[in-house]
Amino acid sequence: MAKPAFASGAQVEHGKFGLGSVMSCNEEYTVIKFDDHGEKKFVSSIVIPNLKKSDRQPPAEKRASRSRKKATPASA
Repeated sequence: MAKPAFASGAQVEHGKFGLGSVMSCNEEYTVIKFDDHGEKKFVSSIVIPNLKKSDRQPPAEKRASRSRKKATPASA
């Protein structure tokens, strides 16, 4: 079995969907979570030639900011 083109967590840029994080990548499918378009599943042989590696830092999860608010005790 061939090594996946992109490791899970790799930062990539797609011409149409922009910047995203690779969620999984194997010979058949590549799943990418895009910043502005959510999670998309592609046929690897089609999408991989269209991806560029990005050297950006992974974005902070948007849900994380909500979690922090819940962790902070409410002052009454």
